[in-house]
Amino acid sequence: MKSFDAIVIGGGQAGPFLAARMVEKGMKVALIERKFLGGTCVNAGCMPTKTLVASARAAHVARSGAVYGVNIPGEIAIDMKVVRARAETVTMNARNGLIGWFAGMDGMTVIYGHARFEGPKTVSVNGETLTAPRIFLNVGARPVIPDLPGVNEIDYLTSTSIIDLDTLPRHLAVIGGSYIGLEFAQMYRRFGAEVSVIEHGPKLASREDEDISDAIADVLRSEGIDIHTGASDIAFAKSSDGITVATDSARIDASHVLIATGRKPNTDDLGLDAAGVITDGRGFITVDDKLATNVDGIWALGDCNGHGAFTHTSYNDFEIAAANLLDGDDRKLSSRILAYALYIDPPLGRVGMTEKQARASGHKILISTRPMSRVGRANERGETKGFMKVIADAETKKILGAAILGIEGDEVIHGIIDAMNAGTTYPALQWSVPIHPTVSELIPTLLGDLKPV
Repeated sequence: MKSFDAIVIGGGQAGPFLAARMVEKGMKVALIERKFLGGTCVNAGCMPTKTLVASARAAHVARSGAVYGVNIPGEIAIDMKVVRARAETVTMNARNGLIGWFAGMDGMTVIYGHARFEGPKTVSVNGETLTAPRIFLNVGARPVIPDLPGVNEIDYLTSTSIIDLDTLPRHLAVIGGSYIGLEFAQMYRRFGAEVSVIEHGPKLASREDEDISDAIADVLRSEGIDIHTGASDIAFAKSSDGITVATDSARIDASHVLIATGRKPNTDDLGLDAAGVITDGRGFITVDDKLATNVDGIWALGDCNGHGAFTHTSYNDFEIAAANLLDGDDRKLSSRILAYALYIDPPLGRVGMTEKQARASGHKILISTRPMSRVGRANERGETKGFMKVIADAETKKILGAAILGIEGDEVIHGIIDAMNAGTTYPALQWSVPIHPTVSELIPTLLGDLKPV
C-alpha cells in the first residue's frame, strides 16, 4: 500500500490545480486520471468546441462579406479536416501543457488508470492500493443517451465523438435543444450542413425566460435551422442513405444524429458504496457548503457534485477548497453567484436569476430591456440580433439577474457579474462612465430604464 498526503481522482478543472497547491505546501499527492488530463473542458468541451465555433464564424463572416463591401468570388468552401485538426491542436497544446507542468513537480505522482474506493481512506488503481487522509473527487460527467426506440440501432454522435468528425454531414439532426445541442446546430449549419433541432420540451434553452428562448430560436431560424419543439414519440431507424428521425409531427431524413440530451456524473463505477459516500437520485455526490461529502476526509469538486456543470464553477470549487483547507479561509459554495454563457452567435451571457425565478422568489422587482438594434456598436458591426435584460430588487436596489443576448454578450455580462459580486446597487452602477463605442456603454442606460412590474 502506497501512502500519500492527498489523493485526487480526476484530472479536470478543479483537481489538478488543487493538487498543485497541495504540492506547493510540501504535500505528497497522487493525481489519478483514467484518460486525459484537462477533463471535459480541454478534451471534449470548451477548448475544442469554441475552436470549432470560431471556424464556423469565419465561414459565416466570409459569406456575409458583400454586405460590408468585401466581395469574395466563388463559393466559400469548408475543409473539415483542417477544421478538426485546428481544434485538435488547441486541445493537445493544453493537455501537453498540463503534462509538462506536473512532470516538473516534486511531490506529484500522476497515475493513469481507473480508481475505485476500497474503503473511506483507500483506493485501488492498476492493481495497487493507495491511501491518504484526504481524497478529492473530480471525476466529471459524460453525455446521457436516452432510451429511445431505435437509438441502439444507429451510429449516433455525442458531444464528445462529434469533435472527431472530419467530414461534413449532409443533414445533421440534433436531439436536444439546450446549450450544447444549439452550439453544434449553428456551427454545422455555418459549415454548410442542413440542420434540424428536435426538442421534447415546449421551447429551446428551457432554463431561460420565454422571451430569451424565443429570441434564440429566431436567431437560429434566421440561418436556416429547422426547429421542432414539443416533439414526442422520437424514434430512429436506419435508411438507405442515413438515418430517419421520426416524431409525432415530423419525419427527418438525416445523415448524422447528434444526441445532446444532457450529461450525467461519472460516479457509478467509483465504488462509492465501499467508502460510504452518498449520492442523490441522479448520481451526483452530495456535498455541504464547503464541498465536503458525508464521509470525513472526502470532498467532491466539479461536475460530479451537481453544483454547476461549467469549467468556471469547477475552478471555483478548487478555489473554495484551497482557501478553506490550505489558507485558513471560510469560503462557501452558497456565496457563488451563478453565471454562464451560450455560445451561439450572437452569444448569450447570463447571471443570477431569470425573471421567472425573481417573480417566484417574492421580490418586488424592476425590469428593463433594450434591443440590440439600439446599441451603436451592434449597428456599426451590422449585428443587431438579440436584446439586453436586467432584473433588480425594488427595495434593496441590488441587481438580481441579467441576460445579454447579442454581440459580445458573453463579455458584456461581466460588468453586471462584477457588480453583483461586489454588492453594488444599480443606482451606483448607473453613474459609471463606460467607453464609447462599446456594447457595455448601454448598461447604465439599461439600468436607468428599470421599471416595476
